[in-house]
Amino acid sequence: PAVRKRVLSGVQPTGSIHMGNYLGAIKNWVALQEEYDTFYCVVDLHAITMPHDPKELLAATRSSAAVYMACGVDPAKANVFVQSHVPAHAELTWLLNCVTPMGWLNRMIQFKEKSRKQGSEDVTVGLLDYPVLMASDILLYDTDLVPVGEDQRQHLELARDIAARVNSLFGGRKGKKMGLRSSRVLKQPDAFIPPAGARVMSLTDGTAKMSKSNPAEGSRINLLDPPDVIAQKVKRCKTDAIAGGLTFDDPERPEATNLLTLYQLSTGLTKDEVVAEVGEMSWGQFKPALTDALVAHLEPIQARYAEIADDQGALDAELKKGADAANEVAQVTLDRVKTAMGFTLPM
Repeated sequence: PAVRKRVLSGVQPTGSIHMGNYLGAIKNWVALQEEYDTFYCVVDLHAITMPHDPKELLAATRSSAAVYMACGVDPAKANVFVQSHVPAHAELTWLLNCVTPMGWLNRMIQFKEKSRKQGSEDVTVGLLDYPVLMASDILLYDTDLVPVGEDQRQHLELARDIAARVNSLFGGRKGKKMGLRSSRVLKQPDAFIPPAGARVMSLTDGTAKMSKSNPAEGSRINLLDPPDVIAQKVKRCKTDAIAGGLTFDDPERPEATNLLTLYQLSTGLTKDEVVAEVGEMSWGQFKPALTDALVAHLEPIQARYAEIADDQGALDAELKKGADAANEVAQVTLDRVKTAMGFTLPM
């Protein structure tokens, strides 16, 4: 059989996973595991670049893995693991730090934005350096494809640039002289632009994406929200005062488009079927229907999550199996880089 291309993607164990994450990314991951050799990593090392609460990180790491599995990511088909359980991520980051020019990191847009928020005195080395850790995450697995949104495209380009620099400094004839079998030290990955995942917007502003970082809890539907909380959030969500029914794709009515899209994705109906079913309704009639659709869609995910989270031993065993597979691949790459750079490998 043909060798499957390898895909790597990471998820931060911070904040609650919401409908935007689920419909925009996780559903794609579930589809990718059928066709690709997939590595899905809970990136706990990335979660500490900003001030964090250790207890929350501990709980969120397992909980994030359990949510992904509850949504259909299958450890029998994909390698699901915790980043810090593969020590090569941190070690390769140091090796790459020593060949990455400072100017490349200073140009990163996300660093500029986050450091402005934090104030320059409190910005850590980790925040500046996390794109190099991200490059290590990707390059360790000889990854072919990385699913990225526009906001991460710059970081993937950095990973490609770092790989090219390592290959130029230590690959080719120089690498062969150091004992490498191949002239290439690191593989350059490509961006994988998944089929347009749904763009789910905030419940409090139909023009802004649903986001973990929004301090307003009412702006998002989390996958683990109980029915009464969903009902309350939908009841309070922003709507418009335009009479004459509900319509998709009216630029004057972003909230109508967003709430109808949520209804469409929760029920599995087409746009036309949604309009036929609820187009004549008032907001007062539609909101309970949307609540019911969301609750019904999330019920099986929540039930599966409860099962997985309840059996901590089985979850840990799956994460260990994923980490064992990841360590095996990562160690080969790390040894190759260390050999090329002139390190003595342990016997």
